[in-house]
Amino acid sequence: MHTLRVGLLAVIAGLSAAGGAQASPYDMLVLQDRPALYLAMSAPPGSAVEGDLSGGGRTGRYFPQSGSPPKTRMPNGDTATVFDGYTQYLEVRSSPALSVRPGGALTLEAWIRPDTLQFPSDESDGYVYWAGKGEPGQHEYAGRMYSLTNSASRPNRISGYAFNLAGGLGSGSYFQDRIKARQWIHVAVVIDTRPRTGAPTGTIAIFKNGVLRKTTPLSQFDVVPEAGNAPLRIATRDLGSFFKGAVGKVAVYRRALTEERLKAHFEKMK
Repeated sequence: MHTLRVGLLAVIAGLSAAGGAQASPYDMLVLQDRPALYLAMSAPPGSAVEGDLSGGGRTGRYFPQSGSPPKTRMPNGDTATVFDGYTQYLEVRSSPALSVRPGGALTLEAWIRPDTLQFPSDESDGYVYWAGKGEPGQHEYAGRMYSLTNSASRPNRISGYAFNLAGGLGSGSYFQDRIKARQWIHVAVVIDTRPRTGAPTGTIAIFKNGVLRKTTPLSQFDVVPEAGNAPLRIATRDLGSFFKGAVGKVAVYRRALTEERLKAHFEKMK
Protein backbone atom coordinates (compact mmCIF):
# COMPACT_ATOMS: atom_id res chain seq x y z
CA MET A 1 0.00 0.00 0.00
CA HIS A 2 2.86 2.38 0.82
CA THR A 3 4.50 1.72 -2.55
CA LEU A 4 1.24 2.37 -4.40
CA ARG A 5 0.70 5.63 -2.48
CA VAL A 6 4.20 6.84 -3.34
CA GLY A 7 3.58 5.97 -6.98
CA LEU A 8 0.31 7.86 -7.04
CA LEU A 9 1.98 10.91 -5.56
CA ALA A 10 4.71 10.62 -8.19
CA VAL A 11 2.25 10.64 -11.07
CA ILE A 12 0.38 13.61 -9.62
CA ALA A 13 3.68 15.48 -9.27
CA GLY A 14 4.63 14.51 -12.80
CA LEU A 15 1.37 15.78 -14.24
CA SER A 16 1.75 19.01 -12.34
CA ALA A 17 5.25 19.50 -13.70
CA ALA A 18 4.01 18.78 -17.20
CA GLY A 19 1.55 21.61 -17.17
CA GLY A 20 -0.59 21.67 -14.04
CA ALA A 21 -3.15 19.11 -15.17
CA GLN A 22 -4.75 16.81 -12.65
CA ALA A 23 -4.13 13.07 -12.86
CA SER A 24 -7.04 11.46 -14.67
CA PRO A 25 -8.65 8.20 -13.54
CA TYR A 26 -6.88 6.51 -16.47
CA ASP A 27 -3.48 7.80 -15.31
CA MET A 28 -4.12 6.57 -11.78
CA LEU A 29 -5.10 3.12 -13.02
CA VAL A 30 -1.94 2.79 -15.13
CA LEU A 31 0.21 3.83 -12.19
CA GLN A 32 -1.24 1.02 -10.10
CA ASP A 33 0.46 -1.40 -12.49
CA ARG A 34 3.87 0.19 -11.76
CA PRO A 35 5.16 1.14 -15.22
CA ALA A 36 8.89 1.72 -15.64
CA LEU A 37 7.98 4.53 -18.04
CA TYR A 38 4.72 6.42 -18.48
CA LEU A 39 4.42 9.18 -21.05
CA ALA A 40 0.95 10.72 -21.09
CA MET A 41 1.90 12.55 -24.33
CA SER A 42 0.25 15.67 -22.94
CA ALA A 43 3.10 18.19 -22.65
CA PRO A 44 1.77 21.72 -23.26
CA PRO A 45 2.22 23.27 -26.71
CA GLY A 46 5.71 24.68 -27.13
CA SER A 47 7.32 22.29 -24.66
CA ALA A 48 10.08 20.11 -26.09
CA VAL A 49 9.99 17.69 -23.13
CA GLU A 50 7.45 15.01 -22.21
CA GLY A 51 7.57 14.12 -18.53
CA ASP A 52 7.84 10.55 -17.24
CA LEU A 53 4.85 10.26 -14.94
CA SER A 54 6.06 6.96 -13.46
CA GLY A 55 8.53 8.85 -11.30
CA GLY A 56 11.46 7.11 -12.98
CA GLY A 57 12.78 10.33 -14.47
CA ARG A 58 13.11 8.98 -18.03
CA THR A 59 11.75 12.02 -19.83
CA GLY A 60 11.14 12.15 -23.55
CA ARG A 61 12.23 14.88 -25.95
CA TYR A 62 10.35 15.96 -29.07
CA PHE A 63 12.09 16.32 -32.41
CA PRO A 64 12.56 18.46 -34.44
CA GLN A 65 13.48 20.73 -31.55
CA SER A 66 10.83 23.33 -32.18
CA GLY A 67 8.54 22.34 -29.33
CA SER A 68 5.80 19.82 -28.81
CA PRO A 69 3.64 18.91 -31.84
CA PRO A 70 -0.10 19.73 -31.78
CA LYS A 71 -2.46 18.08 -29.32
CA THR A 72 -5.79 16.32 -29.64
CA ARG A 73 -8.34 14.79 -27.28
CA MET A 74 -8.66 11.13 -26.41
CA PRO A 75 -12.03 9.41 -25.77
CA ASN A 76 -11.90 10.30 -22.05
CA GLY A 77 -10.96 13.93 -22.74
CA ASP A 78 -7.24 13.60 -21.91
CA THR A 79 -4.78 15.09 -24.38
CA ALA A 80 -2.44 13.23 -26.74
CA THR A 81 0.21 14.22 -29.28
CA VAL A 82 -0.41 14.44 -33.04
CA PHE A 83 2.59 13.60 -35.26
CA ASP A 84 2.86 14.86 -38.84
CA GLY A 85 4.10 11.61 -40.42
CA TYR A 86 7.20 13.22 -41.95
CA THR A 87 9.70 14.40 -39.32
CA GLN A 88 8.11 14.51 -35.86
CA TYR A 89 8.85 11.99 -33.13
CA LEU A 90 9.56 11.62 -29.41
CA GLU A 91 12.76 10.08 -28.08
CA VAL A 92 13.60 8.56 -24.67
CA ARG A 93 17.23 7.75 -23.88
CA SER A 94 18.13 4.08 -23.53
CA SER A 95 17.83 2.56 -20.09
CA PRO A 96 17.98 -1.03 -18.74
CA ALA A 97 14.39 -0.52 -17.55
CA LEU A 98 13.27 -0.22 -21.18
CA SER A 99 14.82 -3.54 -22.29
CA VAL A 100 13.78 -7.16 -21.83
CA ARG A 101 15.67 -8.81 -18.96
CA PRO A 102 17.00 -12.36 -19.57
CA GLY A 103 14.31 -14.68 -18.28
CA GLY A 104 11.96 -11.75 -17.78
CA ALA A 105 9.27 -9.90 -19.71
CA LEU A 106 8.35 -6.47 -21.03
CA THR A 107 5.07 -4.84 -22.06
CA LEU A 108 4.83 -1.89 -24.45
CA GLU A 109 1.41 -0.21 -24.33
CA ALA A 110 0.01 2.77 -26.24
CA TRP A 111 -3.10 4.33 -27.69
CA ILE A 112 -2.67 5.11 -31.39
CA ARG A 113 -4.92 6.99 -33.80
CA PRO A 114 -3.82 6.72 -37.43
CA ASP A 115 -4.96 9.84 -39.24
CA THR A 116 -4.48 8.22 -42.64
CA LEU A 117 -4.65 4.70 -44.02
CA GLN A 118 -1.79 5.35 -46.46
CA PHE A 119 1.27 6.69 -44.67
CA PRO A 120 3.27 9.32 -46.60
CA SER A 121 6.70 8.31 -45.24
CA ASP A 122 6.86 4.52 -44.94
CA GLU A 123 9.42 1.73 -45.34
CA SER A 124 9.94 -0.14 -48.61
CA ASP A 125 7.44 -2.84 -47.58
CA GLY A 126 4.82 -0.21 -46.84
CA TYR A 127 4.87 0.02 -43.04
CA VAL A 128 5.74 2.63 -40.43
CA TYR A 129 6.81 2.25 -36.83
CA TRP A 130 4.46 3.74 -34.24
CA ALA A 131 7.12 2.98 -31.61
CA GLY A 132 10.36 1.06 -31.32
CA LYS A 133 13.76 0.59 -29.72
CA GLY A 134 16.36 -0.30 -32.29
CA GLU A 135 19.12 0.88 -34.60
CA PRO A 136 21.71 -1.00 -36.69
CA GLY A 137 23.40 -3.55 -34.42
CA GLN A 138 21.14 -2.53 -31.51
CA HIS A 139 17.74 -3.94 -32.46
CA GLU A 140 15.28 -4.84 -29.68
CA TYR A 141 11.54 -4.44 -30.33
CA ALA A 142 9.04 -2.42 -32.32
CA GLY A 143 5.40 -1.74 -33.09
CA ARG A 144 4.43 -1.38 -36.75
CA MET A 145 1.43 -0.40 -38.81
CA TYR A 146 1.17 -1.05 -42.55
CA SER A 147 -0.39 1.26 -45.10
CA LEU A 148 -3.62 0.14 -46.71
CA THR A 149 -1.78 -0.66 -49.95
CA ASN A 150 1.67 -2.21 -49.56
CA SER A 151 3.99 -4.65 -51.31
CA ALA A 152 3.60 -7.26 -48.58
CA SER A 153 -0.20 -7.50 -49.06
CA ARG A 154 -0.82 -6.65 -45.41
CA PRO A 155 -3.49 -3.92 -45.52
CA ASN A 156 -3.30 -1.84 -42.32
CA ARG A 157 -1.82 -4.72 -40.32
CA ILE A 158 -0.74 -3.70 -36.82
CA SER A 159 2.07 -5.79 -35.39
CA GLY A 160 4.68 -6.14 -32.68
CA TYR A 161 8.17 -7.58 -33.20
CA ALA A 162 11.13 -8.71 -31.12
CA PHE A 163 14.61 -8.85 -32.71
CA ASN A 164 18.08 -10.13 -32.07
CA LEU A 165 20.53 -7.27 -31.57
CA ALA A 166 22.05 -7.99 -34.99
CA GLY A 167 18.69 -7.49 -36.65
CA GLY A 168 17.34 -9.62 -39.48
CA LEU A 169 13.88 -11.14 -39.33
CA GLY A 170 12.01 -10.53 -36.10
CA SER A 171 9.54 -12.81 -34.38
CA GLY A 172 6.17 -11.11 -34.39
CA SER A 173 2.45 -11.16 -33.71
CA TYR A 174 -0.24 -9.07 -35.39
CA PHE A 175 -3.89 -8.36 -36.04
CA GLN A 176 -5.25 -7.29 -39.40
CA ASP A 177 -8.67 -5.75 -39.09
CA ARG A 178 -10.53 -3.15 -41.12
CA ILE A 179 -9.24 0.15 -39.78
CA LYS A 180 -10.87 3.57 -39.95
CA ALA A 181 -8.76 6.72 -40.11
CA ARG A 182 -8.92 8.82 -36.90
CA GLN A 183 -10.12 5.88 -34.85
CA TRP A 184 -8.39 5.25 -31.50
CA ILE A 185 -6.87 1.79 -30.96
CA HIS A 186 -5.40 0.47 -27.73
CA VAL A 187 -2.36 -1.71 -28.53
CA ALA A 188 -0.09 -3.70 -26.23
CA VAL A 189 2.89 -5.85 -27.19
CA VAL A 190 4.15 -8.35 -24.60
CA ILE A 191 7.58 -9.97 -24.92
CA ASP A 192 7.96 -12.82 -22.43
CA THR A 193 11.24 -14.74 -22.29
CA ARG A 194 10.20 -17.14 -19.54
CA PRO A 195 10.62 -20.65 -20.99
CA ARG A 196 7.46 -22.70 -21.42
CA THR A 197 6.33 -25.83 -23.19
CA GLY A 198 6.41 -25.35 -26.96
CA ALA A 199 8.15 -21.98 -26.71
CA PRO A 200 11.52 -22.58 -25.02
CA THR A 201 12.82 -19.06 -25.70
CA GLY A 202 9.55 -17.33 -24.86
CA THR A 203 6.80 -15.60 -26.79
CA ILE A 204 5.63 -12.30 -28.23
CA ALA A 205 1.93 -11.45 -28.00
CA ILE A 206 -0.21 -8.58 -29.22
CA PHE A 207 -3.43 -7.26 -27.71
CA LYS A 208 -6.03 -5.00 -29.31
CA ASN A 209 -8.42 -3.07 -27.06
CA GLY A 210 -7.53 -5.33 -24.14
CA VAL A 211 -8.07 -8.61 -25.99
CA LEU A 212 -5.29 -11.05 -26.86
CA ARG A 213 -5.16 -11.44 -30.63
CA LYS A 214 -2.07 -13.53 -31.34
CA THR A 215 0.88 -15.20 -29.57
CA THR A 216 4.02 -16.31 -31.41
CA PRO A 217 7.08 -18.19 -30.13
CA LEU A 218 10.29 -16.18 -30.22
CA SER A 219 11.82 -19.28 -31.77
CA GLN A 220 9.92 -18.36 -34.96
CA PHE A 221 13.15 -16.65 -36.06
CA ASP A 222 15.43 -17.77 -33.20
CA VAL A 223 15.12 -14.45 -31.40
CA VAL A 224 16.83 -14.08 -28.03
CA PRO A 225 16.12 -10.53 -26.81
CA GLU A 226 19.03 -8.58 -25.36
CA ALA A 227 19.46 -5.03 -24.09
CA GLY A 228 20.84 -2.54 -26.62
CA ASN A 229 21.79 1.12 -26.54
CA ALA A 230 19.23 2.51 -28.99
CA PRO A 231 16.71 5.02 -27.63
CA LEU A 232 13.01 4.28 -27.44
CA ARG A 233 11.23 6.39 -30.01
CA ILE A 234 7.54 7.14 -30.49
CA ALA A 235 6.10 7.72 -34.01
CA THR A 236 9.25 6.20 -35.53
CA ARG A 237 11.95 3.70 -34.62
CA ASP A 238 15.17 4.59 -36.45
CA LEU A 239 13.98 7.58 -38.52
CA GLY A 240 13.35 5.41 -41.58
CA SER A 241 9.59 5.92 -41.45
CA PHE A 242 7.13 8.06 -39.50
CA PHE A 243 3.65 7.46 -38.07
CA LYS A 244 1.05 10.04 -39.11
CA GLY A 245 -1.55 10.41 -36.39
CA ALA A 246 -1.96 10.71 -32.65
CA VAL A 247 -0.27 8.73 -29.89
CA GLY A 248 -1.25 8.81 -26.24
CA LYS A 249 -0.59 7.11 -22.90
CA VAL A 250 2.65 5.28 -23.74
CA ALA A 251 3.73 2.89 -20.99
CA VAL A 252 6.53 0.34 -20.61
CA TYR A 253 6.37 -2.31 -17.90
CA ARG A 254 9.12 -4.69 -16.84
CA ARG A 255 6.75 -7.64 -16.81
CA ALA A 256 3.95 -9.18 -18.82
CA LEU A 257 0.68 -7.39 -18.13
CA THR A 258 -2.25 -9.77 -18.10
CA GLU A 259 -5.21 -9.60 -20.43
CA GLU A 260 -7.33 -8.69 -17.42
CA ARG A 261 -5.24 -5.62 -16.62
CA LEU A 262 -5.01 -4.49 -20.24
CA LYS A 263 -8.77 -4.85 -20.59
CA ALA A 264 -9.20 -2.70 -17.48
CA HIS A 265 -7.03 0.00 -19.06
CA PHE A 266 -9.06 -0.08 -22.24
CA GLU A 267 -12.36 0.16 -20.39
CA LYS A 268 -11.11 3.06 -18.27
CA MET A 269 -10.58 5.20 -21.36
CA LYS A 270 -14.27 5.15 -22.26
